[in-house]
Amino acid sequence: MWTIELAAHADAEEILKLQKLAYQSEAAIYNDATIAPLTQTLESITADFEQNLVVKALLDGRIVGSVRAYERDGTCYVGRLIVHPDCQNRGIGTALMHEIEQRFAGASRYELFTGERSERNLHLYRKLGYRVFRSERMSDVLTLVYLEKLNVQSPLPAAGPS
Repeated sequence: MWTIELAAHADAEEILKLQKLAYQSEAAIYNDATIAPLTQTLESITADFEQNLVVKALLDGRIVGSVRAYERDGTCYVGRLIVHPDCQNRGIGTALMHEIEQRFAGASRYELFTGERSERNLHLYRKLGYRVFRSERMSDVLTLVYLEKLNVQSPLPAAGPS
């Protein structure tokens, strides 16, 4: 069974290698091996650790998933959800997303993006309650879809007459 925990700076290189493996499927969808997750450097991902909270999924002592996020002005920006191709469809991505939402429970909303042709990603995010709120055409082959999820906490019921 896998576990979810906070990633450390020492995990940056392993997470970067996993990221480059996990994003191969995205590169294939768009026929573009130059997408940012595939060209990110170790220096750049190390900087991400300074600006983001990074969590990881571990299976038998190795990192099989990760996601990062930061909060600004009440919005939690979620990025780079990755799961090892051999470990997909086991609930790891869902668990990583739940962990981020829990760690940023004070945010009023969560926001992320993916490519419009990334059906598996869109399916997961919709299943988790995210809804498309805008799209942005980046090139002839890539349109990014931005999704959000409002963090609506149920108010406590009003006290009635005693």
